[in-house]
Amino acid sequence: MEHYYALIMAGGGGTRLWPMSRSETPKQMLPLIEEASMFQVSVQRLAPLFTADQIYVVTGEKYVDQLREQTPEIPAENFIAEPYGRDSGPAAALGVAIIQQRDPDATIALLTADHHITDKEGFRNALHACFDVAQRGYIVTLGISPSLPSTAFGYIQRSEKLGVERGLNVFEAARFKEKPNLETAVSYLRSGTYSWNSGMFVWRADRAMSEFEQQQPAIYQAMHQLQPTVGTPTYASTLQAVWETIPKKSLDYAVMEGAKNIAILPVDIGWSDVGSWDALFDVLELDEEGNGFKGASANRLMLKTKNSLVYSDKLTVTIGVENLVIVDTADVLLVCHRDNAQDVKEVVNMLKDQPGHNYL
Repeated sequence: MEHYYALIMAGGGGTRLWPMSRSETPKQMLPLIEEASMFQVSVQRLAPLFTADQIYVVTGEKYVDQLREQTPEIPAENFIAEPYGRDSGPAAALGVAIIQQRDPDATIALLTADHHITDKEGFRNALHACFDVAQRGYIVTLGISPSLPSTAFGYIQRSEKLGVERGLNVFEAARFKEKPNLETAVSYLRSGTYSWNSGMFVWRADRAMSEFEQQQPAIYQAMHQLQPTVGTPTYASTLQAVWETIPKKSLDYAVMEGAKNIAILPVDIGWSDVGSWDALFDVLELDEEGNGFKGASANRLMLKTKNSLVYSDKLTVTIGVENLVIVDTADVLLVCHRDNAQDVKEVVNMLKDQPGHNYL
């Protein structure tokens, strides 16, 4: 795995998991599923494929100290701080530019800090296969085999088969599709040629910078100006100056939707983006009535309760309810129907318009 690196994108806000996920402690810093935080688990599942020296993290300035404290094994210089959020496109470019400056022969996996993967060994095998394919000049992505016609994910359509790598089929990616409506999602599932977009990509650093140069020249020029200053006293001031010139764009929109020679490896690795409270039902252990609980183990009484989630450290009693999500924190109590779990983000937006509190 020489010249291979993992770049974990750890700057997201996780607003659909409010009120546990807050601006100062977003979901990647929380132990939402396992005892360790989602970020720590994301780092741990990379071993033994990567050493700590091969793992980089790009995140917001205000999160660096907390993430370093959670993973002291990663060298301090491998934490890359964005001055402020500009979406995943500039974040990826910044991480790739710095790694390339340190190792011009680098091949880099862009990974997530807040997704859950059950089959960790299968994930590592698939990731290794992606690195092998990337050496042939492809941008490679892991496509998640869809289990239902979800409207919460983007999709990737595959076309001709390119071969087999480490026991996994490799296809050419035909096109990226934004989050569809239900009717379209059903048609995707029936066709058998679509995968969910995991947001995980592997590419050689030179190929990555070439794509930014062709498709996002403003981002490329900023990184080209920044690279010679890496490791010098002028790096911080240069980053601050060039960051102001960069447009705010997601990586899919900035690069992936317009790139050529993209390969996809469809996988079934027990993946979840844990994008809402309702999504936790797919990854938490449920009782015989379909209820999930996270918190102090004995502090709940759930009578005549079905398909509900309770996230609390205090005694919580439910009687005769179904399909509820109940999240209790020190200062906020959230109660919502599972069907409305995605609407939590709207509550966060409403609170942003009401200054004078610390609920965000």
